Amino acid sequence: MHSSRVRSSGSTQVVLPASKSSAFSKMLPIDKSVHITSSLTLAWLLISIPLVIWDCGFVLLRPWTMPGGALHWPIWAPYEIYVRTDYIYGWKAIEENNGFTAAQGFMNIPETMLYLYYLYVVYTQGVQPKSLSAGSKPSFLAERYVGGRAGALALTAVFTGAVMTLAKTVLYGLNEFFSGYSNVGHNDLSSLVSFWIIPNGAWLVATAIMAVAYGKEIVERLSLAVPSSPEELSSVKND
Repeated sequence: MHSSRVRSSGSTQVVLPASKSSAFSKMLPIDKSVHITSSLTLAWLLISIPLVIWDCGFVLLRPWTMPGGALHWPIWAPYEIYVRTDYIYGWKAIEENNGFTAAQGFMNIPETMLYLYYLYVVYTQGVQPKSLSAGSKPSFLAERYVGGRAGALALTAVFTGAVMTLAKTVLYGLNEFFSGYSNVGHNDLSSLVSFWIIPNGAWLVATAIMAVAYGKEIVERLSLAVPSSPEELSSVKND
């Protein structure tokens, strides 16, 4: 059995197997120099990515995915309700040749690629020290530590994706506001809340939290490498 080492930084204590501890010894303090995944972020991405791919397929394959279309049943059958709730997804937008729906749907592609890259790095290069040290099976949603260049790239990817999704969701709502709710204003309050506000609100809240949290992490990590005093800045300039 491999021995393990205990590393601590502030309130964070990490138990690393011997085979892993040396790799992480250069990354301390662990809470600053290593990206630590969030279980909530992992759960959100694993749930939302398939839904976004499903939505993107519906939008970009219209009118075949619309009710009555060759591809509508069974994959996109639930959209029969949504196209009546939000006309930007329905026949109104198609007949008016409104490109906003397809444009925002197309933007799902780079966003999803960024999220998939993040998950790939996390699950292929991330480490669960406590689970590995204890010899137990790693939890799929448990925290993982990703250090070095891989951690930096993963963090940049998920932050960029979150900002893109957040901005697009805000734009989606503003488009309705400035058009006098021309696509959703026909709904009663119950339908509007159930089929438009809650679904879009979930993406708005989740990506806002991610953008703020990972933006803060990027700033904290950058601040470790930036001289903070005039003397340090002067020495860097002289070098």
